[in-house]
Amino acid sequence: MDKNAKIFLAGSKGLVGSALHRCLTASGYTNLVTPEIDELDLTNQEAVARFFAAEKPEYVMLAAAKVGGIHANNTYPAEFIYLNLAIQNNVIHNAYLTGVKRLLFLGSSCIYPKLAPQPMKEEHLLTGTLEATNEPYAIAKIAGIKMCESYNRQYGTKFIAVMPTNLYGPGDNFHPENSHVLPALIRRFHEAKIAGAPEVVVWGSGAPKRELLYVEDMAAGCLHLMELPDETMSRELLSYPTPCFVNLGTGEDVTIRELAHTVAQVVGFQGSLSFDATKPDGTPRKLQDVSRIQALGWRHTVGLEEGITRTYKWYQENYRHG
Repeated sequence: MDKNAKIFLAGSKGLVGSALHRCLTASGYTNLVTPEIDELDLTNQEAVARFFAAEKPEYVMLAAAKVGGIHANNTYPAEFIYLNLAIQNNVIHNAYLTGVKRLLFLGSSCIYPKLAPQPMKEEHLLTGTLEATNEPYAIAKIAGIKMCESYNRQYGTKFIAVMPTNLYGPGDNFHPENSHVLPALIRRFHEAKIAGAPEVVVWGSGAPKRELLYVEDMAAGCLHLMELPDETMSRELLSYPTPCFVNLGTGEDVTIRELAHTVAQVVGFQGSLSFDATKPDGTPRKLQDVSRIQALGWRHTVGLEEGITRTYKWYQENYRHG
């Protein structure tokens, strides 16, 4: 990509989008188009069509999405499927209509079957039943992948996708109910430390395992793919039926119990931990096979404890309760 090329970064204020914005800027890209939701409603078909016709971006990175943890997915399933389908349909279709050179679609590791073989490979997509708690979101993301793939096949577009594992880092959502596991733990342990609480109760049994990727690493992986030579991209990502998406992760996982103890240690919580097994665990394990992205020349650089330490520092600087 030319450093002056016009890049439409959709969803630039979220956890993923803000990391992509920092990464692109640090890498010397100067022509970023990042409309706010009050300027461009991505669920509005006519508004998105007008935006693409007027702006004519050369590249698109689609990070806009309705996201959340188990509680949010269970509570708002209609919003999760409708909003995500609407956003990606409008953006991907108009990228095709206006001749966008490359598009990167951000998905999620929840696209894989609940009981997929571990570690999960790209070819495990659509080989089994999804995890019920986030099925509407997962189906929307699978539709996005298949839309990219279908447009590549029919129209010769260069639309690719990444499936990041559980992301965390600066800009995360620390809402007490609607956040993912790591930011939720950081907030719970921080508030318990401030309050001098003797114990923190963690949702679930603590047995499920999760792979976590620091969001700055995710952004670097996305940019690495967008900058691949045409020949490499065509061979590795655009040669159907080879998947047009790649896993983005560390290839390493920890139990929720281990994660909780690490967070407690980083935060400095001195009390005890217990686990409420009456609360849902979600998928038992979600470890990605990252051999494909590594073969394309990328691997993560930030370890879990270092990443949690950086994230907790950001949380302390940006959240003023307690």
